[in-house]
Amino acid sequence: MSKVLIVAEHLDGKLNAATAKCVTAAQALKPDSIDIVVLAADPAAIAAEAAQIAGVAKVLTVSNAANANAIAQVLAPQVAKLADGYTHVFGPSTTFGKDLMPCVAALLGVAQVSDVMSVESSHTFKRPIYAGNAIITVEAPTDHAVVATVRTASWPEAARGGSAAVEAASVDAALPTHTRYLGLAAGKSDRPDLQSARRVVSGGRGVGSGENFKIIYDFADKLGAAVGASRAAVDAGYCPNEMQVGQTGKIIAPELYIAIGISGAIQHLTGIKDAGTIVAINKDVDAPIFEIADIGLVGDLFQLLPELEKALP
Repeated sequence: MSKVLIVAEHLDGKLNAATAKCVTAAQALKPDSIDIVVLAADPAAIAAEAAQIAGVAKVLTVSNAANANAIAQVLAPQVAKLADGYTHVFGPSTTFGKDLMPCVAALLGVAQVSDVMSVESSHTFKRPIYAGNAIITVEAPTDHAVVATVRTASWPEAARGGSAAVEAASVDAALPTHTRYLGLAAGKSDRPDLQSARRVVSGGRGVGSGENFKIIYDFADKLGAAVGASRAAVDAGYCPNEMQVGQTGKIIAPELYIAIGISGAIQHLTGIKDAGTIVAINKDVDAPIFEIADIGLVGDLFQLLPELEKALP
């Protein structure tokens, strides 16, 4: 009998799409039940959104002013207490999940299974190693709970249309005082979130400068897409590091990914290999990006992009 508890990721009162992807991964276990826990200062709206995810039996809410900001050291003791009675505790392999879930695993005294991309059985999973160049099978012990992060790029979002019950949970956990919230430094953008966007346009070193990146932004806005960048572009100072796509940046799986002026280093390819359709624009016909691209355009991006933009409705 397996029961899964999923820790909801949310920001500014909205549920992150990564939570629905964790539900899909949990469904692969064929568990008896899947519950979601929402920890927040005011979890009502977030919980209502989580309750609509198909396949979810129950949404637990933990209302506490200390949960107003996602601090792993504050949330982890509460999740660990709630984990009692569950066979699996899942969180997304996002910045949020990578921060929180190791703390939960440590408090439960178990080893974490990271970046689950495939479920083979209740305690056997597949995950990538060596920048995605190899896939290994990991078998977790069956005598204690499995704490795992879900590689969101490998799973689709669970459908909506559910009507899970929402219950308030009381957690008796000692919260630390040595860690406190000071502030959140984040870029502001009206564009879609890079990790959950269905369309992403990324620029690389070939764009040439931060000023030239405007052509990438304009093209992305025309498509209603999020904007990303290669590590080379970030290192060159063309754009901030929260836009970086790749092994040391964000691993994404949009329906459409357009790589502009990106040569295709293995670090970058690791972050986009699960994308639905990959389009590459580069003047170097031998660029490695063309080896994985579904559609490739060889030419000067400063000539091709305006032409493509004019052709868009």
